[in-house]
Amino acid sequence: MIPRSRLRSPLLCALCLLCIGVSKVSAQGLEVLHKDLDRLAQEVESQVIEWRRDFHQHPELSNREFRTAKIVAEHLTQLGMDVQTRVAHTGVVGILRGKPGGPVVALRADMDALPVTEEVDLPFASKVRTTYNGQEVGVMHACGHDAHTAILMAVASTLSQVRSRLPGTVKFIFQPAEEGAPTGEQGGAGLMVKEGVLENPAPSAIFGLHVGPNRPWRTIGYRAGGMMASADTLRIVVRGRQTHGAMPWNGVDPIVVSAQVVMALQTIPSRQVPLTTAPVVVTIGSIHGGVRSNIIPDKVEMIGTIRTLDREMRQDIHQRVKRTVVKIAESAGAEAEVSIQGGVPITYNDPELTTQMTPTLERVAGQSGVDTNMSPVTGAEDFSCYQEQIPGLYVILGTAPKDADPETLAPLHSPWFCLDESTLIVGVRALSNLAVDYLSMQSDN
Repeated sequence: MIPRSRLRSPLLCALCLLCIGVSKVSAQGLEVLHKDLDRLAQEVESQVIEWRRDFHQHPELSNREFRTAKIVAEHLTQLGMDVQTRVAHTGVVGILRGKPGGPVVALRADMDALPVTEEVDLPFASKVRTTYNGQEVGVMHACGHDAHTAILMAVASTLSQVRSRLPGTVKFIFQPAEEGAPTGEQGGAGLMVKEGVLENPAPSAIFGLHVGPNRPWRTIGYRAGGMMASADTLRIVVRGRQTHGAMPWNGVDPIVVSAQVVMALQTIPSRQVPLTTAPVVVTIGSIHGGVRSNIIPDKVEMIGTIRTLDREMRQDIHQRVKRTVVKIAESAGAEAEVSIQGGVPITYNDPELTTQMTPTLERVAGQSGVDTNMSPVTGAEDFSCYQEQIPGLYVILGTAPKDADPETLAPLHSPWFCLDESTLIVGVRALSNLAVDYLSMQSDN
């Protein structure tokens, strides 16, 4: 009689061979898909540049991206997506459905420009002027959101042509007001989340990028954990007792107290927190008090910003700032009111997701073209609002010209900001491949 274990052996071997064969076919299919994505990105390169130039020539401020949103929505509709408009005022969301019941991933681009008058001599330079906070200003895509929007439109074109091979669904998020909503309005990523952009269907991860004029040509930089800083608004009112400037002892001088406060606040980053953990910035950007040279005023008002890259440190800094201001005021017989308005959270790249997707980015930009430990940035980015809800990865695309010294180029938000358009295709390939690879990995789990 033949042992039952031996009877099962041929069956088990057959099953193993079948599984190996399926796995091999799947890997081969993914490799073919990668090649097709690169080919399709090449085919759409001239279009992404054309889109970027059009948006650059017709910039729109936060919550006023009407023309941009219309162009985006029409494009996604032509691609056969389910399209939702007027999300968080002018936002557009497109849903590209691949394999039914598969995982969902989100890709995001921002659309708004800045109140900056362009100084770059380009045939498609912005000549737009408008009113901002009661002042006439120029309008410019000085932060590269024109490129972000054009790149994601190209990704939509690319992925829509392979939708039958997508292992799941891709949600395209075109967001308004990343630079901040106008006074008295809500907007940006926070409002999009509030209005349900991460629901129906709900993505399990989100990817985004930002152009980097001071990063080398066609490179991709990022880091796990705190990538960009939180941005909190600090408001301080120091109340003293008004008196004649010639007799300060008859009152309480809030200007002297405020001077002590400003200096003491600088000791928080430099002396009170472990800067080897993460950088911290505390800045007073405006201080006002008094109307005459010989009158000590009743109060002084200050506003500033707090930037942190560690979530626990962020809360600790808030407490230290409040305690420092209040105690210094009390020591001089004054009173102080401190309010810290939570603004943009830390742009936090999920460590597991970051590690998981690094091979994808290395395939796109080459191992030498990927910096996985770039220095953190103390600027802020409201992509972080999505990352507070689901794992996310945010990367910087190097857009300096190939032979230029990136450190000599104009930075973001400058009227002289410019980028090398030959780098945009790398952004298209990066987001396309991140979406496909993530969906494939999730489908295998």
